[in-house]
Amino acid sequence: MVGTPRTPRDRWVEEGLRALAAGGPDAVRVEALAKRLGVTKGGFYGYFADRGALLEAMLETWERESTDEVIDRVEREGGDPRTKIQRAGALTFSNDRLLPIDLAIRDWARRDEAVAERLRRVDARRMALLREMIGTFCADPDEVEARSLMAFAMAIGGHFLDLDHGPRTKAEVRAHAADILLARPRPKPKP
Repeated sequence: MVGTPRTPRDRWVEEGLRALAAGGPDAVRVEALAKRLGVTKGGFYGYFADRGALLEAMLETWERESTDEVIDRVEREGGDPRTKIQRAGALTFSNDRLLPIDLAIRDWARRDEAVAERLRRVDARRMALLREMIGTFCADPDEVEARSLMAFAMAIGGHFLDLDHGPRTKAEVRAHAADILLARPRPKPKP
């Protein structure tokens, strides 16, 4: 008799991250995850002692993917510092996977000090990358810090703002703001 293969651990983690992104930590329930995976919840306990262990595994996965893997890819793909900054931002804050998880974790961190500590660690690594890259074209340490903070705040805060920019699109305004923060020369207007 051949047994049914167990649902891999990473599928539980991935489904948990989807639930977190959609409904916050309260939406991460073992029974609901099992139902979405089309399995019984018994297999869950082969990997995790309890829901808390799953939540910890989810946070570890998010941290690894949004720091180590992003930084590795940015370095591997190369480019000048400005390109690297934009690539890191795009990988982290403008995709359909990491962005919703990141925003859900930010909300969760407001109520859970352990999650807040992990978020501070992740944000510190992100800021360190910004400081390093901006420092290659900006010599003033105070300006490096200010530009890094503004770039990071724009990357996160831009998802919460719904502003009217007059005749300009949101993309045009964000691109201009990025040009200012990254000290890029503005393209000449087309006649």
